[in-house]
Amino acid sequence: MGNTYKRVLLKLSGEALMGDLAYGIDPAMVDGIAQEISDVMQQGIEMAIVVGGGNLFRGIRGAAAGMDRATADYIGMLATIMNAMTLQEALERIGVPTRMQTAISMQEIAEPYIRRRAIRHLEKNRVVIFGGGSGNPFFTTDTTAALRAAEINAEVLFKATKVDGVYDSDPVTNPNAKLYRSLTYSHVLAEDLKVMDGTAIALCKDNNIPIMVFNLSVSGNIRRAVMGESIGTIVGESCEIR
Repeated sequence: MGNTYKRVLLKLSGEALMGDLAYGIDPAMVDGIAQEISDVMQQGIEMAIVVGGGNLFRGIRGAAAGMDRATADYIGMLATIMNAMTLQEALERIGVPTRMQTAISMQEIAEPYIRRRAIRHLEKNRVVIFGGGSGNPFFTTDTTAALRAAEINAEVLFKATKVDGVYDSDPVTNPNAKLYRSLTYSHVLAEDLKVMDGTAIALCKDNNIPIMVFNLSVSGNIRRAVMGESIGTIVGESCEIR
């Protein structure tokens, strides 16, 4: 099978880096993700990554516990930067050229986010990791992923999760939940399906960026998704609902 995509954006949740741990970062899990990304890069595919921070700190939970929402969200952004640094180190340890850019200026450890520089890194076959969310409170890293995908002209946004795709209800609590293979943006928004937040879906819809949701815990799924195999759920403008 030939490459389906040339430039992609991968959204990794912070929870994906926990592995089987209850909190924090599982080095073995990070190393496994790094190896899969390396396999993709060897196919000549340009990849950017947005990392969440929920394994370390989630702003909305801090706000629910009484913290100022903006302050809590900024702490969550710092958590994403810690995860981004961890992934960068794992990639570089196996020889994958990597650049990290942050929406919050941290010149000692990363470049500031500059769109043209990010695109140039991709053209030079470097993985670009975006940390710090969008740099603004009240926005999720899902929205950041959609925003960065649009800015760098990514052909598709991959969301790697702990489930096989998008269901009509929570598969953890409902064993009869239906797995969708394809959906339209409008259906996701109308039914409030928990793919990504509404702002992220709307951004992808406005810029015609398809979203593929798949299970990260299945070994090799990142490569399968990028190479165009039919796994998980695809969300797009002209997708049939099935």
